[in-house]
This record gives sequence, structure tokens and C-alpha cells, in this order.
Amino acid sequence: MALPPPDPLFVLRGANDAVNTLCFHCADSELPILFSGSSNGLIHVWNMKTQRIDRTMDGHGGKSVYWVQTLHNRNSLLSQARDQNIFLWDLAEGRTAVTDSVDTGSVGFCKCSLLEVSEGRWLLALPWKGLEEVQVLELPSKNSICTLKPEADAKLGMPMCLKLWQPKVGSHPLLLAGYENGSVALWNLSMRKELSQLPCHQEPIMSLDFDSEKGKGVSGSSEKRLCIWSPDKQQNLQLQDTVSLTNPGIADVALRQDRKILATAGWDYRIRLFAWKKLKPLAVLDYHTATVHCVAFSDHTQPAERLMAAASKDHRISVWSIYNQA
Repeated sequence: MALPPPDPLFVLRGANDAVNTLCFHCADSELPILFSGSSNGLIHVWNMKTQRIDRTMDGHGGKSVYWVQTLHNRNSLLSQARDQNIFLWDLAEGRTAVTDSVDTGSVGFCKCSLLEVSEGRWLLALPWKGLEEVQVLELPSKNSICTLKPEADAKLGMPMCLKLWQPKVGSHPLLLAGYENGSVALWNLSMRKELSQLPCHQEPIMSLDFDSEKGKGVSGSSEKRLCIWSPDKQQNLQLQDTVSLTNPGIADVALRQDRKILATAGWDYRIRLFAWKKLKPLAVLDYHTATVHCVAFSDHTQPAERLMAAASKDHRISVWSIYNQA
């Protein structure tokens, strides 16, 4: 008989509103730190040892925070919220100070994507002021690399999710974008042009992730399926496979850093786990009492220390230790 799904390792309480986004930061020989953003505009720093909030940042004027990401260490954090701002926080030595910001002018829910392209240099893709536009900035300079806008007759709608990646170290970065019409598009930043697009969903794409080593990606929408796709040698996106789901609605998809586990956050309150190589279903984690908004993996290299966290509309964050020998 198959083993029953595990219970959470522990549960973090105290956000006091729906939790929309999570980001782990790990350091060698230390427990990871978990950052979260909530619908009440607050960002929390969670201590995994005490399982309590270490610090709270309040800078977005009560507007829902829906993306957080560490820049290069646990003392530099980016946050994105419904106030149309992206903030850079300085958390060194106990501080909670906003040191820089970008006004996106975007009214949607499209999360940013961050890619470190060299030591101390990052690219940030973000939804921009035109409804269909994506802006790519260099950090820390905030210089514009390019503005990407589909052709007028493309009818892709607004960008819903973004993923920057590099085919190999030193190569030109590319951008994957999921759109309102259910298409995934692949953009070349240096050429400022769309290389290909794939209509793979009937509904807006809510989330996507990409495995640059295996050259394949996954996307989810309000439908009862996941789509698996990959660019061919000519950079044309091709649909490779679909995974049928029991219930509709995927808010987030995330690949573990070792490219062995895929996790999904469901509107049906559940977290689903799949073996990424063959898309074999592994487990359905049933803990939350409302929509699961996001899933995130810690990036520890030691299997025994790997964690997964999921955040929900029920104000709670569940933390799991699963399939660490997979």
C-alpha cells in the first residue's frame, strides 16, 4: 500500500491575512530564513528555528504584496505590491529601510522575475505601464535594457507571469512570459523581439516555471491541467505533454532546485507533487482550508535540509520536508 501523505513539519501563524508570496534564503550551515508577503501590505521575516516572525516591514501602504525576492543576501530584499511599486529593502543590522524603488505603473497581478547574470549584476523583468508591456531593467543601476511589447495584432492580452533564464553561462538572457490569452511567449532580450509563442491554455496563465538544464517548462491556469512545453533548436516553443488534474485552478507552480520535484498550489486548497522527469504524481498534501496561493523550495544543497513552504488565503504557511532523497 502507498504511504499516506505526510503532515507539515510545522505551521507558521501570525501573518493575520492571506499570504500571497514566499521566498527562502539559505546560507551555509544555517537554517533558512523565509520571507512572506501578505494582502495587508506587510512583509514578514520568519525564523525557522523559533517558527515565529523576526521582523515585519510595512512600506506598501496596506496594498497587497504579491512578490518578494532576495537580491544577493538576506539583507537585501525586493518586494512588489498593488501600490504599483517595487521596493528595495535594506535589512542589514536589524534595519527595515526602503533604499530604492521603481514605479511600474502596472495595474495587473504579474509578478516580477529576477536573474543574476554576473557578480553583483541582475536583470529584473517587470510588468510595465502599457497593459501589454514588459520592461527589463538592470540592477542596481535601474538602466532600461529593453521594453517588450507584442505586435498589435497578436492579441496576447496582459502578461500574467514572467521567467528570466539563460541557456548557458555567458549567453544572452531570454524571457518566458505567460499571457492573458493562455499563450506562452519566448523573447530574446538582446534582439528585443519575440522568438515564438505557443497557445497552450484556454484561460489566462497564472504561473510558469522553467528548467534551463532540461530545456522544458510548465504552466498552469484556471483549467484542470498543467502544460509541459519546450523550445526546440530554432527556439520555437512546442507543447510536449499535459497533466490532467482532479480539480481546476493552479495559482502557482515551482520546480525544486535539483529539478526532481514539481509542486503546484491549488485553488482546491491542496498542494500537489510530481516527479519532474516523468510527471508521475507523488502526493497530494491536504492541510490548508482555503486557496493555496504559492509554493517555494529552500535552496539548501544538503537533501536532509531541504524544505518546501506553501502559503494560503487561510493566513497560514505550511512548511514541509518531503522527498528529500528523490
